[in-house]
Amino acid sequence: MKAGTRLSLYALGLIVAFVAAFGIARAVVPESMVADWESGRDAAGHDGGHGAGHDGAGQDVTGLSLGAGGYLLSPIEAPAVTGQDGRLSFQIRTEAGEPVTEFATVHQQDLHLIVVRSDGASFRHAHPQLDTATGTWSLPWRWDAGGTYRLYADFTPTGPDAPALTLSRLVEVRGDFDPVPTAPSRTVQAGAYTVTLDGDLAAAQTRGLTMTVTRDGAPVTGLEPYLGAFGHLVVLRAGDLAYLHVHSDEAEPAADARSGPELIFDVEAPTAGRYLLYLDFQVDGQVHTAAFVLDADTD
Repeated sequence: MKAGTRLSLYALGLIVAFVAAFGIARAVVPESMVADWESGRDAAGHDGGHGAGHDGAGQDVTGLSLGAGGYLLSPIEAPAVTGQDGRLSFQIRTEAGEPVTEFATVHQQDLHLIVVRSDGASFRHAHPQLDTATGTWSLPWRWDAGGTYRLYADFTPTGPDAPALTLSRLVEVRGDFDPVPTAPSRTVQAGAYTVTLDGDLAAAQTRGLTMTVTRDGAPVTGLEPYLGAFGHLVVLRAGDLAYLHVHSDEAEPAADARSGPELIFDVEAPTAGRYLLYLDFQVDGQVHTAAFVLDADTD
């Protein structure tokens, strides 16, 4: 028998074996799971490469995908090197590629932009402007240090029961890169203010965390409303920078209201590991950021 003929028969045999195995799989695996497999979705209904992630603890994690809920984050336009002034811009698009121009207002903004380097340094919380004619969000931008940055677009589409979404992309910036080691920290300086964190994180559990703001040892009671709250907390998982949803029980305060020295948040850590926490608060019209590091253990 010729070599070509033997190879053809061998390939045919593989096809027959695969078809037979697939038929057996359909007989023993639920039809719904087979349908999900064929469409590239897992049994929980998440798109491969899109939407919220799903980790070993069975908890959803967000902020690791450029697409979810029928929306996509476009490529990021920004300066490529440190020390260069320019603009950072992007669009939120539908899966059909159409730019989105209408958003729900959440915490007094239609979109929140979070930027952080892979080691947790250079955290920024900004609010770009939307060009409603093109659907492009943009703001002046300059990188102070090189490295890999993750950019999060946190927004809620318009429409009834529209979910809050956090989409992200990575951006590489050329320039000097000096990694900052992370170690657990509960008392940090934010300008002239000292902020102390009380409470612990535990895997797959919601825990209350209390931040207390003082200045020169005295409690600060002049915390001002900032974006509809006395404080905003962003929590990221070290390693992959998964974005956690954080909840505060406080109602939106009046513009002339004051609070302090304590701010309380409920945080659910999806897995054991190290977490990076960034608290924004405002005093005398100036926003300050306190950055903490906490480890979550298996309780």
